[in-house]
Amino acid sequence: MDTIPQRNEDELGLHHLQVFEVLLAERSLTKAARVLNLTQPALSKTLARLRLYFGDPLFVRVSLRMEPTPKALALAEPVRGILERMRALRSDHVSFDPAAAERTFSFFIIDAGVAQMLPPIINHLATAAPRVRVQAVNCDAQHIDLWLESGLVDIAVGSFPDLMQSVRRQPLWRERYAAVTRSGHPRLGPKPSLAEFVAEKHVLVTAAGTGHEHLSVERILEAAVPREHIVCRVPMFTAAAMIAKHSDAVVMLPMTLGTVLAKDMGLQLVEPPLALPNIEIALYWHDRVHREAGNQWIRSVLRKLFQRHEAAQPG
Repeated sequence: MDTIPQRNEDELGLHHLQVFEVLLAERSLTKAARVLNLTQPALSKTLARLRLYFGDPLFVRVSLRMEPTPKALALAEPVRGILERMRALRSDHVSFDPAAAERTFSFFIIDAGVAQMLPPIINHLATAAPRVRVQAVNCDAQHIDLWLESGLVDIAVGSFPDLMQSVRRQPLWRERYAAVTRSGHPRLGPKPSLAEFVAEKHVLVTAAGTGHEHLSVERILEAAVPREHIVCRVPMFTAAAMIAKHSDAVVMLPMTLGTVLAKDMGLQLVEPPLALPNIEIALYWHDRVHREAGNQWIRSVLRKLFQRHEAAQPG
């Protein structure tokens, strides 16, 4: 009688190749573990299997980075090809039924978007796609293109003007900026003069390393506010707003988020007396998944929930 052959424990699975691809991009066990949502011991075990299979260290520690060996660099293109073919098999001619689908969509989105967009998304999924999940991931500017291309991130949301040409874009809305302070601030009202505004202590939300267009607003604030009045820098808008609530500090943040937080946290909205640019908030996805049914569906959900008429363009 024919029997199913036992699995050879020496063989590699696609998971091992994905770990290799992420390590090649991140050059760090800690960062790769975060990207893959693995514990570091589990990642180290997978790397040990890869080293044994290929008979090579593949990655060696140099200072604080894991640098690829010549063997790893030679494997990069073949491994990428295998993963690309498997992703194509998954997406080509496969329908997507949101009511029955079990899938997690990964978004790269800064915390302003998390606070503003994820509650409506979760509420929509609860009825339209009850077994679909979403997760927000952290990334930096140099990796957004790679993560979109590899499928580690399905969609990026924000303002990223420098992404490569193979990344598609769909505008959602144009964002203005506002400042917030605690309610009953002793000196600042809702429409201060420039002198009054810059005389206060400020908390800056920094976008350094994210590639987000908020960096242009950050630079204008740095130029206008005396250095000694910038008392704190944080990477998250919501954390900055919390600091404003419990101090006399002023925080600049997107108007859409500021309006929500002012209501939820009892903050005062302040019109900044500065010439600040409006920034375009958009969806970004890679050409590779442009026709993939699941990606098309989640993009349609995001457009339905968040696209304002003046930003609509073919996508």
